Amino acid sequence: MPFRNEELETMPREELQKMQFELLRKEIRTMYDSSEFFRKKMESVNLTPDDIVDMETFRKIPFMVKNDLRENYPDRLFVRPYNEIVRIHVSSGTSGKPTVVGYTRNDMENWTESLARGMSSFGVTDKDVFQNMHGYGLFTGGLGAHYAAEKIGATVVPAGTGNTDRQIQLMHDLPVTCLAGTPSYMFHIADVCDQMGIDMHEYTKVDKALAGGEPWSDSMRKKLFDRTGIRAHNCYGASEFYGPMFVECEKQCGAHVWADLTLIEILDKEGNPVPEGESGEVVVTMLQKEAFPLIRYKIGDISTLTWEKCPCGRTHPRLGRITGRSDDMIVVRGINVFPSQIESVIGEMPFLSPFYHITLTNPNYMDKIEVDVEVNNDSLTDDMNRINEMSVQVQARLKEILNLKAIVRINLPGTLQRFEGKAKHVTDNRSWE
Repeated sequence: MPFRNEELETMPREELQKMQFELLRKEIRTMYDSSEFFRKKMESVNLTPDDIVDMETFRKIPFMVKNDLRENYPDRLFVRPYNEIVRIHVSSGTSGKPTVVGYTRNDMENWTESLARGMSSFGVTDKDVFQNMHGYGLFTGGLGAHYAAEKIGATVVPAGTGNTDRQIQLMHDLPVTCLAGTPSYMFHIADVCDQMGIDMHEYTKVDKALAGGEPWSDSMRKKLFDRTGIRAHNCYGASEFYGPMFVECEKQCGAHVWADLTLIEILDKEGNPVPEGESGEVVVTMLQKEAFPLIRYKIGDISTLTWEKCPCGRTHPRLGRITGRSDDMIVVRGINVFPSQIESVIGEMPFLSPFYHITLTNPNYMDKIEVDVEVNNDSLTDDMNRINEMSVQVQARLKEILNLKAIVRINLPGTLQRFEGKAKHVTDNRSWE
């Protein structure tokens, strides 16, 4: 049976937004009373919880940013004592101090509920066998997907990351129907199957996947389906929220953001709301989070949000694909470049695999961007003229999209580094010494 709260998931927009604001005011009061950090933020703009009477006054509350989390490391943003906290997750800390997040029992239940609703929305039921290839431990992805699948009633295979041969063996020997992992690792599995002479369509029963942990495109989704028969569904989240939370349904037209758990704003560079459906920075407020609340948190992702009713019948808002980052974009000769822009170009090229790497240098203090890509097995050739044509085609398209010249190198299949977790796409070797 599918896991679904029919009444809540199809509630009219007006009722959902009324519920959101009631939960919002309650969360703000809780934060104001229990968090010195948040109370000082509100006092800095002369606000009290009683002043928050509409969205306009709510938007006067200063943003939370990543640096707030780092400065309050490890647990000074917790608002519940440790005897009420049942779990702690820690981010990787690749861009500074790690983020330490605590969870009460209710936090765990809401996180599991959110992801279970999302996975059910693309067809996961108690009849599925769910092979989880996300990492377990401090990373939120593995345990989040695990508990959500169990709540639905699916049979969980906690495979974890790595050991690709064994992953493939498990898919074959057990009646696995659904995977969870990063999209780049799923492509790596497809590559290994090719090398082993295995046709995944015939060798396994896998037909769907929960895919997240890194940016990826619709063109990557199509390529994965064509190669493996797996229909992958995008998942979005962050440890600061709970973990992975919002998932595309079977219609694949945006991740459903559960309005009873989260309020998302999409804002322009000046901090003003953009028109519905237009691109801007994602700002997240959690509405029922207990141990580690978030109010107006600028996650740094660029996306869109729509309240238009989904073709699946659900009425909660939908978040579009993440198209870039506001805080880790690459600036090349004064031009803002997002790796997702380069990935989208690669996805347009039928002769390329989805693997790529960007290298930045600045000989003589002039920025230079080089993009390594891989030809796929079907397009492999020793015809240098054809290889040059591929390179020119990719380079020309990148110039159209980025408005600058990138040097493109075509590589043989399987030669670029693979990653079991999040792929690392950029090496910045620039120096100004």
